[in-house]
Amino acid sequence: MEAPETIQNAWAALKLVRRAIEQTCPAGVLPSEEAVLLLYGPEPIHEGEALAKAIIESVERLTLTNGN
Repeated sequence: MEAPETIQNAWAALKLVRRAIEQTCPAGVLPSEEAVLLLYGPEPIHEGEALAKAIIESVERLTLTNGN
C-alpha cells in the first residue's frame, strides 16, 4: 500500500470515529474539524488526538453523572 493511500485510509477511518462520537457522546466534547486544525494541527495524528480526548472526556462525564 502506498503512503498516499495509507493516509487516505487513515482519514476515512478517523471520519468514521468522528461520526460515531458526534452521534453518541455529549455535545461539546469534540471540537469541529476546523478547530482541530487550529488547536492540534493538520495531520491524521492530530485528529486522532482530538478524538481520543473526546472519548476520555465523555467517559469522565458519564462517570461523574453516574456517581462512580
